[in-house]
Amino acid sequence: MGNKINIGGIEIKSGERRSIDIELPPLYTHTSVAMPVHIINGKKPGPILFVSAAIHGDEINGVEIIRRLIDSESEVDNIAGTLIAIPVVNVYGFISQSRYLPDRRDLNRSFPGSETGSMAARLAHTFINEIVSKCTHGIDLHTGATARENLPQIRASLSTGANGGMDIRKMACAFNAPVVMNSAKLIDGTLRKAVSNLGIPILLYEAGEALRFNEIAIRAGVKGVINVMRHLGMLSGGKHCDIYNKPLLANSSSWVRASQSGILRSLIPLGEKISKGDLLGIVSDPFGDSGEQILAPKSGIIIGKSNLPLVHEGEALFHIAYFDNPDDVAEAVGAFHETHLEDTEYSAI
Repeated sequence: MGNKINIGGIEIKSGERRSIDIELPPLYTHTSVAMPVHIINGKKPGPILFVSAAIHGDEINGVEIIRRLIDSESEVDNIAGTLIAIPVVNVYGFISQSRYLPDRRDLNRSFPGSETGSMAARLAHTFINEIVSKCTHGIDLHTGATARENLPQIRASLSTGANGGMDIRKMACAFNAPVVMNSAKLIDGTLRKAVSNLGIPILLYEAGEALRFNEIAIRAGVKGVINVMRHLGMLSGGKHCDIYNKPLLANSSSWVRASQSGILRSLIPLGEKISKGDLLGIVSDPFGDSGEQILAPKSGIIIGKSNLPLVHEGEALFHIAYFDNPDDVAEAVGAFHETHLEDTEYSAI
């Protein structure tokens, strides 16, 4: 017999595949609102994995990753354990193409939430109690903010407990993103901290930009989730992963910020290896006067950058990750892009 799952008061039987709606507070127009959840409950027992997207309502790459994931019947229809896919957590923000909820709160600063709190707190409480508390593992899908793009990367707390940290490290390795950020310090109110406090291993996948589809990021996301499911034994074909050689782990990272307001001419693409002192871009006024060079403070890899040329003083422009082996990382990033550009296995149908 498989896992027994009850979500939203509905029992999903062993071997059953079902979509349900979890009721949320209605709009002030009296329009009903529900969080869509798709459950694939295998005939054999195993891990219970949730995959969530659009906690920030404008981060839509993850929505497409989940669509392709649950549409890949040959991959996920014969799983051991249970897959719970939530393509749109922040339904309110998704409708309005906004990162936030109608109360202007950030859902990813509102976990674990409260049954009697703000709108964000109530949604967070519903998600934790109806979904997360019933799972053994999790993957949360994100993108950069508006006009800010991220290189595909995994963020995880690899130092969480002895066994928990090892589980997360193996999951991160299995996902096979080109870069892994060890985010050991978890921010209060985030889903990752709330899930970690429950002792559930969780990965956060960051890739692309808000309100934009990025085909390589989407293909890599689908493949990464399936890789993790294979690692967990939910799907056949899992491969051994050397957790000490892979993934390519960043020691730290920092943002390079604009030293003056103006128009940015960006000279370095995402994923590029840079050396200390390299010219990343130039900020000047609209007339081309008073140009200020933006220089790399240290050697590393560009894992995030602003795509908006109009910048204010102090604005974050380039996110640089620092590695012991930047040459190996640059090679891995190049191979990653080439592989997913040519591999159409998980492309749009």
